[in-house]
Amino acid sequence: MMDGEDFGRSGQLNVLGGPLASCSTDPMTGFFRDGCCNTGPSDQGLHVVCALMDAEFLSFSKAAGNDLSTPRPEFGFAGLQPGDWWCLCAARWEEARQAGKAPQVRLAATNRLALAVVGLQDLIAHATDRPVH
Repeated sequence: MMDGEDFGRSGQLNVLGGPLASCSTDPMTGFFRDGCCNTGPSDQGLHVVCALMDAEFLSFSKAAGNDLSTPRPEFGFAGLQPGDWWCLCAARWEEARQAGKAPQVRLAATNRLALAVVGLQDLIAHATDRPVH
């Protein structure tokens, strides 16, 4: 975690330093299931990277022990499909990047706390909303 980071769910910033945009409300994502990649002390997995699911990543994640595609109705989870946006754990995204399987990300909706685990340039290289230079 960054020193002095405010865990208040409102006012969290994205990796570009602006207000944190919504990631997805259909399906409803986020550690707090509020549509944003907000985080707090109880979020042990740091679910802060807003990522666009694709078949390759979903298969990679399942093989790594985190099956995101199978419905789990007992948890109110319908399962993810390619094309869904989801707040991923920063470490899982980085693991996928190192394996060449990282999904695309939305920078405006990726929490800046992801930068404790992943590099900004790596996120930009996978971004659907690259900043203009």
